[in-house]
Amino acid sequence: MKEYLIKNAKIVNENKIFEGDVHIKDGWIVEVSNSISAKSSDIEIIEAGGKHLIPGVIDDQVHFREPGLTHKETILTGSRAAVAGGITSYFEMPNTNPQTTTIEKLEEKFAMAKDNSYANYSFMFGGTNDNLEEIKKINPKNTAALKLFLGSSTGNMLVDDKDVLEEIFKHSPLIIATHCEDEAIIQKNLKEHVEEYGDDIPIHLHPKIRSEEACFLSSSRAVALAKKTGARLHVFHLSTAKELKLFSNKLPLKKKKITAEVCIHHLWFDESDYEAKGTYIKWNPAVKTAKDKTELLKALKKDLLDVVATDHAPHTKEEKNNVYTKAPSGGPLVQHALPAMLEFYHQGKLSLEKIVEKMCHNPAILFDVDKRGYIREGYKADLVLIDTQSPWTVNSRNIFYKCGWSPFEGTSFKSRVTHTFVNGHLAFENFKFNEGLFGERLEFDR
Repeated sequence: MKEYLIKNAKIVNENKIFEGDVHIKDGWIVEVSNSISAKSSDIEIIEAGGKHLIPGVIDDQVHFREPGLTHKETILTGSRAAVAGGITSYFEMPNTNPQTTTIEKLEEKFAMAKDNSYANYSFMFGGTNDNLEEIKKINPKNTAALKLFLGSSTGNMLVDDKDVLEEIFKHSPLIIATHCEDEAIIQKNLKEHVEEYGDDIPIHLHPKIRSEEACFLSSSRAVALAKKTGARLHVFHLSTAKELKLFSNKLPLKKKKITAEVCIHHLWFDESDYEAKGTYIKWNPAVKTAKDKTELLKALKKDLLDVVATDHAPHTKEEKNNVYTKAPSGGPLVQHALPAMLEFYHQGKLSLEKIVEKMCHNPAILFDVDKRGYIREGYKADLVLIDTQSPWTVNSRNIFYKCGWSPFEGTSFKSRVTHTFVNGHLAFENFKFNEGLFGERLEFDR
């Protein structure tokens, strides 16, 4: 392995920004200091020149579509795009084909990633109405979390048996991560709209179908159940201001039993964007009002929301270009999430320290990720250099997703990722990859 010395970086870490150097050897951060001298001619020096150095982003929610849906994305293509966006670790979701609802299928996914991932990886186990005994067998050191769909999404994984759900909350050895939308409300709303419009429902009505009420009712039930059972609950992708009342910032993250996440698209887009973007911004939960967007960002700043993730969920253009009822929900985001978040820094809405806290430190704390998420001596060398004064525009020539499109196409960002290190390997440099599968299976300190 090459040995690296990153010189003259503005290091963003643990709520501080300071100028310094970082020495990388054998995949680890071995020294962080104000000034480090190269002790060997074999050390490759990377002159940061005042660029910002952050820990690699940990994305707690991606869909890389493998196995079974690989025409949309693969572990290889998804992790490659992630590294280009400064994401060095990810947790992939269980609603593939076959679904990850047995320990055997979980380990098969780990085996796939070992030979195909540019970034570090873990896979969430999927809960169903009939796999409680399998859930109980999971070693919590082996995987990130248990994913429950409390509203249907891609695949048939809706957990709608209330007795089973309570038993899962009582007995899960893992953090429970939930997709919260009330299915009965959604189906009622959908039926009414189909009766009026047929299959070609105007896309701007998506947040009326997958409504604020559907989100709040489901999230409320999950939080109430967690309080009743003592389960460790993490609510994925909040999309409404109303849901924020369910969460608290009175405890430090490590002591919280109930936590919440917001995704890039719910911070960036609102209902006014449906006219221009159409089904390309059709997500579940739906992108909602400008007020929701504003309040979610405020809640992130106030620590009511703990983590920023992507819910990267690509589909082909052909699939997305269908009429409303046939166009799938989800879109590709891993390559552009960090540059989008950095726009909030340029707008004076979030500090760099807060962005690093929510995208790097907090996922590591929340999921007990071992020796990642910080720039510390003795930690894995997952590092990202960012030039905050290097504008670029997203276009079809610089998109790395297998699906070939982005909801950010045509958007200009002020900041770009110039270098990404994964386990001490320089995996990405100035829009080019140093070809190599550098990802490792994530370990959890539980």
